[in-house]
Amino acid sequence: MRETPLSNCERIFLLKAIEEKKRLDGRQTYDYRNIKITFGTDYGCCTVSLGKTRVLAQVSCELVPPKDSRPTEGIMFFNLELSPMASPAFQPNRQSELLVTLNRQLERCLRNSKCIDTESLCVVSGEKVWQIRVDVHVLNHDGNLMDAASIAAISALCHFRRPDVAIQGRDITIFSPEERDPVPLSIYHMPICVSFAFFQQGTYLLVDPCEKEELVMDGLLVIAMNKHREICSVQSSGGIMLLKDQVLRCSKIASVKVSEISELINKALENDKRVRKEGGRFGFAESIPKERITALKSKEALVEVTGIQEMAEEIANKGEAPSEVVPSPIIVAAGTGHVGEGLQNTWGLEEEDEGEEWQGVTDENEEKKKKDKMIVISDSEEEEVVVLNPEALKSKGKRPKH
Repeated sequence: MRETPLSNCERIFLLKAIEEKKRLDGRQTYDYRNIKITFGTDYGCCTVSLGKTRVLAQVSCELVPPKDSRPTEGIMFFNLELSPMASPAFQPNRQSELLVTLNRQLERCLRNSKCIDTESLCVVSGEKVWQIRVDVHVLNHDGNLMDAASIAAISALCHFRRPDVAIQGRDITIFSPEERDPVPLSIYHMPICVSFAFFQQGTYLLVDPCEKEELVMDGLLVIAMNKHREICSVQSSGGIMLLKDQVLRCSKIASVKVSEISELINKALENDKRVRKEGGRFGFAESIPKERITALKSKEALVEVTGIQEMAEEIANKGEAPSEVVPSPIIVAAGTGHVGEGLQNTWGLEEEDEGEEWQGVTDENEEKKKKDKMIVISDSEEEEVVVLNPEALKSKGKRPKH
């Protein structure tokens, strides 16, 4: 991934602002950007907006054979993609270092924390289990992708419903949503990632860094925690050494942020459930606020209109009056038909005995070329060739003898 580097002036300005506890968007040190959670028409589709950072999560499921080591447990699979649509720095079909890091952190946050009861995903022990796949797509990158991806993934998992199944002997019947209501997943807790950016070797700390703040930071600390203040994972990157007091301080801040985000997720799930139960409209299209489109109006500039007629007459008088009689253009060129009013219709093409030459054009360059032209006289019976100048031929007036 090739990020656009910052200039020295931008880097110095950002670091100076961070020292004065000021941020580009006017936030305080521990403030998050505005978080917006919306759900799609299908179950398990969720979009999270963290400021200008936007992430889409989609959950799907299918029946697959279980792993040999765990025949009674379902399978959880996470996939995060960075497309050039999100940022020009992302290259398609390439495993960048950032992509690998985000995938590993997402798996540690959700799969290794055992937030989902995988044993409830078993249909037939050793034969069929549910495989839950979570695809996370970054729609727009403006910093702090890990927090947005974790919020979108856990919200989509809470919103997802798998089809109901029935077992009769060795036969497995999968019911459609019209036949039986889908079954939600069994989720124990909701782990959420909170990112902390460090500057000046850990002297300054920021929560939820934007893209430009990430370019000048010295290190990043990501803490995954649930609302019960249980730490699920801790990941540090950037090669910065942190003290124990700094980590404890970050964990206290993360506990407050996680409880606020968890309440926001629960509120969004309740609103979506209520709208679906009432039979109202739901989905991404309905979540867009119906607001009037306002255009940017500029003030009308006052134009001085007095004295316009006098000024126009003065400009017209200064100009030269056109001549009453406009002569017709006469084109005289070799090989050109003269057709026009008051002219004789003739063609200036003449033929000569030795070849076709154009007459009517008296150019000094053409006469000079004709004078310099040499006449070569050859005889088929003899090998000797005599080259004479045209002027010599005119003076003699007879054909030379060999």
